[in-house]
Amino acid sequence: MKIIMTGGGTGGHIYPAISIADKIRRKHPDAEILFIGTERGMEKNLVPQNGYDIRFISASGIHRRHFHRNFKTLVDFIKGTAQAKQILDEFRPDVVIGTGGYVCGPVIRAAGRRGIRTFLHEQNALPGLTNRLLERYAEKVFLSFPESKAYFKQPNKLVVTGNPIRKGFLFVGPGNGRDRLGLGDSDFGVLCFGGSLGSERINSVIEEIGEKLLAVPKLRLFFITGRKHFDEIKQRMSALPDELAQKLTLRPYVDDMNEYLLAADLVIGRAGALTIAEITACGKPSILIPSPNVTGNHQYYNAKVVADRGGAVLIEEKDLTEEKLFGTILRLMNHKPSLNAMASASASIGRLDSAEAIYDHLGLSNERNETIRKHI
Repeated sequence: MKIIMTGGGTGGHIYPAISIADKIRRKHPDAEILFIGTERGMEKNLVPQNGYDIRFISASGIHRRHFHRNFKTLVDFIKGTAQAKQILDEFRPDVVIGTGGYVCGPVIRAAGRRGIRTFLHEQNALPGLTNRLLERYAEKVFLSFPESKAYFKQPNKLVVTGNPIRKGFLFVGPGNGRDRLGLGDSDFGVLCFGGSLGSERINSVIEEIGEKLLAVPKLRLFFITGRKHFDEIKQRMSALPDELAQKLTLRPYVDDMNEYLLAADLVIGRAGALTIAEITACGKPSILIPSPNVTGNHQYYNAKVVADRGGAVLIEEKDLTEEKLFGTILRLMNHKPSLNAMASASASIGRLDSAEAIYDHLGLSNERNETIRKHI
């Protein structure tokens, strides 16, 4: 059996692809799995680090503000399509699975036109343009949120599976996470992070209220700044009194985010699809501050799904102030019934079985039998 995974640009597209590939590999150890991405995306490093081969094609996004730049986008699409066709002809996959990003366009389109079984996964509540255009080529479109159904034209293809999360979230218990981070039963752990690159706006607000937060009895702050901002923030926060500094854990980035999320009592962060999937899979109440600087403002729609169901407080960046964030944290910390209700609502959204659900709809057991018959 041969599988091509394609998707890239950000971790939000790549990690779900890796999770699906891991599930296929566990079910079919002899499967050959190849990723297709671009050399500019995070997949260039993340995919090989997770044990998979990758090949690269040309692809770039549509510019909505600078239309003259779309000439290069068109050239990349034509070039990328030719490269995708060559890879498909050489590798001869049984199935192609796309998880979003501009690289999916040439690959899914070329595979669909060749009669290869193709599937799509959409991570965001507001689907991206690429996946909406590629729906016609897909056998099925897997959705993270039921709210996404309204944006597609062929409801018979749509399956709500949730968003696959990294396998580390499936094997660590919350008690162990608190122990490893030094959180006692009566401590209130607040985890703040702004995505893999960090958020300058969220960081600045947390800095401003940091001393007041740390002065709250039993509150512990885990502040993941992003590598770009870490040194400056560390230097400025070094002025904290020793008794408050002991309650602060400052990190540029963490690989074991599962432990931090599972240990936290409250999470503050952006609303990327992967972040939402991991927060809700852990059943954590959250304060979500969507980035306004993303295509289609899709983080707002992700956050709104969780907030509308009671699992999060949504604060748009334009409304974010030190007073509002500090007051919201204290209100939730001091009213356990509200916090517990948010946790229950968050858990009702999260799924731990998304990769399994996607695998079940791929029909790969039948694909494997068909492949065997072809060689008899």
